[in-house]
Amino acid sequence: MKSLSKGSQAALITLVVGALCLLLESMLPWLTSYPKGWELAASDWVGLGVKSGLDFIKPAARMFSTLMGYPMAAANSVLATVPWPLLIAAAVALGWRLGGLKMAAMAAVGLGLVVMSGYWPQGMNTLALVAVSVPLAMMAGTLIGILANEYPRFREPIQALLDVMQTVPTFAYLTPLLVLFGFGPVVGLIASAIYAAPPMARNVLLGLQRVEPEVKEAAVMAGGTRLQQLFQVEIPAAKLQIMVGVNQCLMAALSMVIIAAVIGGFNDIGWEVLLTMRKAQFGAAMLAGSVIVIFAILIDRMSATLALDRRRLWDGRVALGILAVGLLASLALRSSLPDPGSYQMLDPVAVWLDSWLTDFTRANADLLTSVKNGIMFYVLLPLRIGLDQAILPFTWGFLWTPGMSLWFFAAAAGTALVLGLRGQLTLGLVVLIAAGILETGVSQLPWPFVLIGAAALSWVAGGHRLAILSTVLLATILVSGLWERALLSLYLSGAAVFACAVLGGGIGLLSAVSPMVWRVVRPICDMLQTIPLFVFLIPVLMVFQIGEFSAFLAIIAYAVVPMIRYTRQGLIDTPEEMIEAATAAGATRWQMMRDVRAPYAAPTILLGLNQTILYAFAMLVIAALIGTTGLGQSIYLALGQADVGLGISAGAAMAILALIADRIVQGFAEERKRALGL
Repeated sequence: MKSLSKGSQAALITLVVGALCLLLESMLPWLTSYPKGWELAASDWVGLGVKSGLDFIKPAARMFSTLMGYPMAAANSVLATVPWPLLIAAAVALGWRLGGLKMAAMAAVGLGLVVMSGYWPQGMNTLALVAVSVPLAMMAGTLIGILANEYPRFREPIQALLDVMQTVPTFAYLTPLLVLFGFGPVVGLIASAIYAAPPMARNVLLGLQRVEPEVKEAAVMAGGTRLQQLFQVEIPAAKLQIMVGVNQCLMAALSMVIIAAVIGGFNDIGWEVLLTMRKAQFGAAMLAGSVIVIFAILIDRMSATLALDRRRLWDGRVALGILAVGLLASLALRSSLPDPGSYQMLDPVAVWLDSWLTDFTRANADLLTSVKNGIMFYVLLPLRIGLDQAILPFTWGFLWTPGMSLWFFAAAAGTALVLGLRGQLTLGLVVLIAAGILETGVSQLPWPFVLIGAAALSWVAGGHRLAILSTVLLATILVSGLWERALLSLYLSGAAVFACAVLGGGIGLLSAVSPMVWRVVRPICDMLQTIPLFVFLIPVLMVFQIGEFSAFLAIIAYAVVPMIRYTRQGLIDTPEEMIEAATAAGATRWQMMRDVRAPYAAPTILLGLNQTILYAFAMLVIAALIGTTGLGQSIYLALGQADVGLGISAGAAMAILALIADRIVQGFAEERKRALGL
C-alpha cells in the first residue's frame, strides 16, 4: 500500500481529533468549552508586571515627551504661521521639480481643495505630526537596519522584533504609551514613529544586504575604515532601496493620524474624522477623510518619485519662479487673507452628500437590507455559529434538524470518497474537515481540534519547529482566557480573507489577461493603498450603518489590494521560454493559464495572500469601532479604560494569530519555490 503523503497524514490526524471531540462532547464537555477554572489571570499579571516597569521608566518617558513637545510646537507654529499661498507654491514647485507639469498640477489641485474644505489648519497640524514623527522613525529604523546588518547574530532577533511590531495591532501599544507619556499630541507622535519605524528598518537592511560584493571589496581594497565603507560606499549604493523605505515610512506615519487622534485629542484631521463619525455626520466625515487622502496621495507620489532615482529633474528655474509667485502673492495679500479655516466652500458638498445619502438609503432600504441580511444570514452567521444554530425559521425559513446533519456529513463523506478514489486523498479529507467546521461554527470549535489542526498545518508548511511554535503560542491564548474572543476574530478575519482571495484573485486574473482591465483597476488599487485605515469605515457606515457586516466590508476594501497586485504580477511574470514551449505544444489560452502560468505564479500569489492576511488583522481592530466583537473590541475597550494588561494581552493574542498565519503561508510559498527550482 502506498504510504500517505505529509498533507494526508496531517489532515487525517486533524479529522480524527475533530470527530472524537464531537462524539465525546456530551460526556466530556470540557473538550468543546475550555473550563474557566483552568484559565490563568494572565491579563492581570501582565498588567501588574508592565505597570511596574512603566512606573520605573515613566519619569524618563515624561522627560522625553516634554522634549519632543518642542519640535512638535515648532512645526505647528511654522505651518500655522506661513501663509497658505506660500505653502501651496512650495508644494507645487517641489511637484514640478520631481515630476513636471502633471505632479505640479496634482499638488495645486489637491491643496487647493484642502483650502476650500476649511480644514487647512487641521491639515497643517496633521502634517506637523508627520513632519516630526517621520524623522524620528527614519533615524530609529536606520539604526536598527544598520545594527542588523553589522551584527549578524542580532539579525534574527531583530527580524522577529520587527515582525511583532508589524503584527501587533496599533491600538494595543497605545495603552502603555498613554500610561508612559500621558494624554496629548506627543503620545500620538511617538505612536506614529513606532508604527513607521519597521518598514524603514527592513528596507535599510534589505538595501545593505543587496550591495554587490564587488562594491564592498573595492571599498576594502581602498583602505577605508568600516565606518567609511558603510557611510561612503554601502549606504549610497543601497540608496534606491532605502528611499523605498522612506516612502513606506511616510505612508505608515500618515496612516496613523486618526489612531493618534484617539489619544492625542488635538485639533487635527484625525480628530475631525473621529468627531464627525461619532456625530453620524458622514458628509463632513468624508470631507475630512478626503483631506487625509489628498495628503497621502501627494506624499506617496513625490516620495515614490524620489525612490525611483530619476537623474533628470525638471527645470529648477521654473520651480524657483513658482515659489517666487507664491511669496509675492502672500506678501501682497497678507493683510486681506482671511483665516484659511473660514473658507468652507465645500460645506455644501458635505450637506448635499448627507442629504443624498439619506434619500438613497430610504429609497433603497429594502435592497440594502436584503443584501446585508442575505450575507449575514446565509454566509457569516453559519460560519460563525454553525449550520445547526444559524439555520432557523427566522433566518432560512426552516429549522436545521439532526437528520439534516447526518445527510450533510454523508454528502461530505461521499465527496471525500470520490476524491480519494481519484487519488486526491488530502483534498477529500479537507472536505470532511471543512464540513465539520461549517456544521460546528468557527467560534465554537473544540479547542483540541484547533490546537492539533494548527499544529498539523504548521508541520506540513514548515516542519516540526513551526508546529511546536504554533501549538505553544495558541496554548498561551487558551490559558489566558482570551480563547473565545480569539476565535471570533479568527472567524471574521478568515471570512474577509476568503472573500479577498476570491474577489482579488479574480480581478488579478482579469488584469493579467486584459491590459485594458488593468488600466482601470490600477488607479483604484493605488487609491485604496494610500487611504488611511479609518477612512475605509466612512463609506460603509454611510450605507450600512454600524454592525458586523460593515466591518466585514471595510476589512475587504482594505485587504483586497495585495491579492489583486500579487496575483496579476505572478501571472504576467512567467518566463518566455515556458510560454513558448507551451505554445509549441498546442496549449490553448486557458490551458496556458491553468497549467503553466498559475503553477509558476503560485509562490507570488501566496505572498499576496500573506499580505492580505496581515492587512485583515490590522483592520480588524479599527473595525471594532463599528460593531465587531472579539480581540479587536477588547483592545479598543482596554484603551478607553487604560487597562494595560488587557490591552497588551489581547494585542499579543491578535499578533499570535497573525504571526502563525504569516509563517504558515510563507512556508507553503517557500515549498512552491523549491518545487519550481526558484
